Amino acid sequence: MSEPIVKPRPAAGLPGFKPLSKRVHVQEVDTPVTDANPTDPTTVLIYGWGDAQPKHVAKYVDGYKRLFPHAKQVLVFSPILPALYQPLSIRSRDMKPVVEAVHGGASIQQAGDSTEEKNTEERVLVHVMSNTGGISCAATLHAFNEHYPSSQFPHQMLVLDSTPGSHHFFPNIARWSRAMALGVAAYLPWPFVVTQALAASFLGLSHLAVWLIPGQISTAEYSTAVVNDPSLSDIRAQRLYLYSKEDDIIHWEDIEFHAADAKAKGYVVSAEIFEGTPHVGHMRQYPEQYWSAIAKAWKDTTTANNVAGQ
Repeated sequence: MSEPIVKPRPAAGLPGFKPLSKRVHVQEVDTPVTDANPTDPTTVLIYGWGDAQPKHVAKYVDGYKRLFPHAKQVLVFSPILPALYQPLSIRSRDMKPVVEAVHGGASIQQAGDSTEEKNTEERVLVHVMSNTGGISCAATLHAFNEHYPSSQFPHQMLVLDSTPGSHHFFPNIARWSRAMALGVAAYLPWPFVVTQALAASFLGLSHLAVWLIPGQISTAEYSTAVVNDPSLSDIRAQRLYLYSKEDDIIHWEDIEFHAADAKAKGYVVSAEIFEGTPHVGHMRQYPEQYWSAIAKAWKDTTTANNVAGQ
């Protein structure tokens, strides 16, 4: 006897979004669009930070709606535990709805070793928040490459907000356990330090059991590398790193190291540094600076790549 199909529920606080899965939601645009700017993104793909609540991510949805009112938005939620410890095959499977939402249908055909001829209409802006969002993004790149071998997920710009950090586990366990504890501390009766200690113990034991003892590459190491791998991450897409030197979860030096590596590999890289802001807190504290940086980077992207004429 087959199990009943459970339909995903719409996320509270995200009006107009349709759930494609428990983690992937989409807000289509009204068609036909007659007054859209021909250089604006046709799709904005947002990867939320670890365990982000819909009401918090909705602020980024609203910001992009003001910036690019005619763009379809695809929103991906990224729970921390599955991101860290699920095998790549499961992570990629969970991101297949993203591939379909952004590049599904007849607009993509499997041909050759380039995606340039496959999608002449889509202009995609990808926005990734924190390392957990980066893990979901890397799984999407892998899922696309599995479905369209020798191809990279087509996008014109990649925004990296407070990510990526170092993939080395034990030097970062205090920061990562803090990030994990922040998501559940409000529901527990004891002091935050107890919650963080429990999170650190769980993460440490899980890391040993899942990655170190079997001798496998961790999710964090794989995902950090994939974003800078031209065979999976389109080297024509420009990069914008958004970060702060006061981030209490991700070291700013690690972000700059990743940006330098991307530049050395041929990616076009820009950065916006915010003063005194916490992890994924730049938009809340400096909204004008934040959205202006994204708007400028997209304008530079369309100018450099002649997106409208592709």
